[in-house]
Amino acid sequence: MFTLSAPMLLRAYAAGIFPMAESAESKELHWFDPERRGILPLDGFHVARSLRKTVRRGVFELRFDSAFRHVIEACAETTVDRPKTWINDDIVRLYSELFEAGFAHSVECWREGRLVGGLYGVSIGGAYFGESMFSRETNASKVALVHLVARLRAAGFTLLDTQFVTEHLGHFGALEIPRAEYRRRLNRALELRTDFAAVDQTLAVAALLDGAGQG
Repeated sequence: MFTLSAPMLLRAYAAGIFPMAESAESKELHWFDPERRGILPLDGFHVARSLRKTVRRGVFELRFDSAFRHVIEACAETTVDRPKTWINDDIVRLYSELFEAGFAHSVECWREGRLVGGLYGVSIGGAYFGESMFSRETNASKVALVHLVARLRAAGFTLLDTQFVTEHLGHFGALEIPRAEYRRRLNRALELRTDFAAVDQTLAVAALLDGAGQG
């Protein structure tokens, strides 16, 4: 029986392809290569005035890569707004392996010792492939996204792939581009050398908030 490995998954991302399961109970993964791809331009990131205030107040304690497995498992939980998930056991296994190898990262919002929101994704060169996010408190996933973008900009990333554009991501400036254009941007980003961890987060967030559009 064929078993997908983490190195195979990395090669798929580098070719512009990503997997999703039909449901949490599914035993199969399906591959996607959309004709129009969602991205979040790092130089056109929009932060609403109210969210800007929330970030600056430091409502949450931000951590990176301290609870990756917990983040992906939280993203896999069903909620009233998300009664079905595409994250199955294979997804959890594969992305946990990528994390152990240094190719996946989580951004986490904590409050009083509890993980209350966050996101995770895959990192190759100057490309970050956002996978999923969750919130257990108001604005937690939004704050995590702001901190992710700040870190990517400071570390020299050039591509933040969102796969698809949702109404939620549209508020931040997400847009769709044709597959050919996406692959051109991806190939350029893959040539870069970046270090996700080597960032002064306080300075990175201040620079983002001082320069990002607001409304």
